[in-house]
Amino acid sequence: MIRAGTDPQAIELAAQTLAQGELLGLPTETVYGLAADAASDAAVAKVYAAKNRPADHPLIVHVSDAGRVAEFASQVPAFAQRLIDAFWPGPLTLILPRREGQAAAAAGGQDSIGLRCPSHPVAQAILRAAWAHGVHGVAAPSANRFGRVSPTTARHVVDELGEQLLVIDGGACDVGIESTIIDCTRGVPVLLRPGVLDRTALEAAAGMPLRERDDPELQQAKATPRASGTLASHYAPAARVLLMDAHELAQALAALQPGDPAPAVYARSALPAGLRGDVVVRAMPADAAAVAHDLFAVLHELDALGVSAIWIERPPSDDHWEGVRDRLQRAAA
Repeated sequence: MIRAGTDPQAIELAAQTLAQGELLGLPTETVYGLAADAASDAAVAKVYAAKNRPADHPLIVHVSDAGRVAEFASQVPAFAQRLIDAFWPGPLTLILPRREGQAAAAAGGQDSIGLRCPSHPVAQAILRAAWAHGVHGVAAPSANRFGRVSPTTARHVVDELGEQLLVIDGGACDVGIESTIIDCTRGVPVLLRPGVLDRTALEAAAGMPLRERDDPELQQAKATPRASGTLASHYAPAARVLLMDAHELAQALAALQPGDPAPAVYARSALPAGLRGDVVVRAMPADAAAVAHDLFAVLHELDALGVSAIWIERPPSDDHWEGVRDRLQRAAA
């Protein structure tokens, strides 16, 4: 059931739904989330069941403002506070030491917890209304089956999880891919998942370089915490995704034989002349932020056409494309 996020009654209904321990389709600026009261183990268990998600794979807890962090985190390092000051509300998740007794199920049993403050006005309205009903934080992974393409519209959520779920419609997501995740539990900022935030800007705000999750020096000191969306295979449509550079893509298209299944193609470069008429083509924007905005919607659209394969031009290697590269590599894994 989809309700408009512009309707105050829908916001109140959403808050009541969360307070009653039920699930909610929540719009954010990144993707739509499947939301539950983070403090209720029973409600969080419904999220894991609905998504068919492993119970030790942690969820991100969404809060209405930075003042709520202390309820869930026992410590906020200085560099983490600088990141909060610079990028909240916004598409940044911080992994922080978890306050004992708080949101253990949402954290997947870890002693750390992922926290984010979304900037979407409808998400903000729901979080504030939920607070008045005693819900102080909302666990909200992407509202899709585990490992599948994340939803960026209310209709994507309903198509994936069914009409029985209350979904608040906040329009198409502005960002379009999930938040950047930075681990702040090891004394330095460690990038666990890239997003649309620029690495240079993140490092400037933190006051130190970002370290990589597989840094052996850090691994020896302390194991990397588990985090959302970091499995090798993730964000995958039903169709097989193949990444190719422009030359490889042109060669593969030229080699198609009359009896071969027609792929769908998502590419920035010009395609060869004389392309078979049954090949579905979608143009990839030249701007990384525009591709991030469109990516999951395009994958949903092409999957709905029933194609067996989606051939995607490999994105550029510069930092601006880091989040898009990450999602495509996992979709193709």
